[in-house]
Amino acid sequence: MSTKIRQVFSPEFNREAVSLLHKNDKDVSQLARELGVKRSHLYRWKDELEAYGHKAFPGHGKRNLKTTTDETAKLRAENLRLQEENEILKKAAIYFARELE
Repeated sequence: MSTKIRQVFSPEFNREAVSLLHKNDKDVSQLARELGVKRSHLYRWKDELEAYGHKAFPGHGKRNLKTTTDETAKLRAENLRLQEENEILKKAAIYFARELE
């Protein structure tokens, strides 16, 4: 199963793209190719900016899949390390309990 990583564009990029859309005499398809985005993105960003003004593009989208995967891997490694430490401490407690007898 292939997983597509969603492209994330900054609010500044979105605003600049809409600005270029208004200023340029270029075709929307050509501008989209130059920016590396889909035409539908440009139209949606334009509509959002017109509808919400400065409140458009708040940045509350989904997190990047790679970031989530990296974080999960780090947490699993830390979990394994802590489990090993716990086992060592259990063995040490048993050892010292025997010495006290």
